[in-house]
Amino acid sequence: MEELDTLYPPDSDLDLSFTSCASITTTTTDRTLSARSSLARSSLTLSFNDRLSSTSTTNNPSTEIPNLHRRPHRKHDPNWSAIKAATTLSSDGALHLRHLKLHRLVGSGNLGRVFLCRLRDYDHANFALKVIDRDSLTAKKLSHVQTEAEILSSLDHPFLPTLYAHLEVSHYTCLLIDFCPNGDLHSLLRKQPGNRLPVESVRFYAAEVLVALEYLHSLGIVYRDLKPENILIREDGHIMLSDFDLCFKSDVSPKLDFTTRTLERSKRRYSCFSDRLREETVTEFVAEPTGAFSRSCVGTHEYLAPELISGTGHGNGVDWWAFGVLLYELLYGTTPFKGSSKESTLRNIASSKGVKFNVEESQGNEPSGMGEAKDLIERLLVKDPRRRLGCARGATDIKRHPFFAGIKWPLIRTYRPPEVRGLSIKRTKSKLRVSHVTGVTSSSSPRRKCCWWKRLGYLMRIKGSKYNLNSNHNYYCYTNQKVRKCA
Repeated sequence: MEELDTLYPPDSDLDLSFTSCASITTTTTDRTLSARSSLARSSLTLSFNDRLSSTSTTNNPSTEIPNLHRRPHRKHDPNWSAIKAATTLSSDGALHLRHLKLHRLVGSGNLGRVFLCRLRDYDHANFALKVIDRDSLTAKKLSHVQTEAEILSSLDHPFLPTLYAHLEVSHYTCLLIDFCPNGDLHSLLRKQPGNRLPVESVRFYAAEVLVALEYLHSLGIVYRDLKPENILIREDGHIMLSDFDLCFKSDVSPKLDFTTRTLERSKRRYSCFSDRLREETVTEFVAEPTGAFSRSCVGTHEYLAPELISGTGHGNGVDWWAFGVLLYELLYGTTPFKGSSKESTLRNIASSKGVKFNVEESQGNEPSGMGEAKDLIERLLVKDPRRRLGCARGATDIKRHPFFAGIKWPLIRTYRPPEVRGLSIKRTKSKLRVSHVTGVTSSSSPRRKCCWWKRLGYLMRIKGSKYNLNSNHNYYCYTNQKVRKCA
């Protein structure tokens, strides 16, 4: 054990090599606290010269949260492999601050500061370390820290952060999570012409945010802080929600809804039942915290729902209102009710007037899909939460809107992210990617894809196939174990 102590110094020797104020100011940050910050946020000033003493954590409020949060289905993830290698050399099998090496300040979060860090003697895995100084926070803000740590420890989703370790040292709480090198969606939006994204790019990001919110609501978690600043972009171009200190939890009762849908008429030429309408029963999983209730006024003023401003109490509907505001901002570069000041913005939200679209182009020159996007925004930005889309059945109803038509939700993790100005995406060579526009599966090698389709087309022509495999306008769905061509 003495050899291990010489390899890794105690927790008080955390590498804070950039302790001078000059180095802090000259460090380029990927994410800074936006002027459009959330309510109930603190102006935390973390002193880099403080020494982190290795004290016992028996008296801190977060001891019930485990140190490591392993995910069985991600055991082959490079980050987990690096952590496993570090903890193997640890005397107690746990991860400590002495195993980490801070590289630079990334930005400021809700209650603390975020650093890019790596494991000592291993530079192939990047992590984000959120450091929170508990001594500088009030009791209410300490409860927000505890809420965020508990929620992060319960998450296991591709579009939500993974909490690799939770460390309590001296008066600091440290959360080791995923690092997103591409910054946040707010910064990316500011790099686009007119601060607007194309409709297809908005559809991609909105679909992934919708799936993340669906997962949170299925756990009874109301997010309450959705905005582009809290949507980070991973190395592979997919999104990751961040900042969970304003969330609150509620009970949720999952259920299965059975609905009957009428399909298109049969097109068989010689069938005597060609005019009969086909019906099928669809089973839908619904897990929405419809009973959630809170009176706290938290969030970002441009994204606050009317019922939150009124102070009469709010529930899950505030997230679906914010989702509509997000869609509007991604498409138009501004929020729908923005005024000349915070007070005028809040008055616009609380008024009885509905959403208006600042359409610069004529109706005939609108991009494809803009009409469906406007309809979805209007259904989400309904000021009465009882009539707002999503408040009753959550993401299940929103997924069925025509704006998301054609998206294969179970395959969304394999969709190829859009190419957006100012975004550098690391492409995976071995994995197949599905276009979120056409739904066609493709690999990273165009030559290999072309040869594969040529060989398959040759085999199908030999068998007298009547299908055109080179068409991107058709796809195949499976019904009752049979292949059926869908228009």
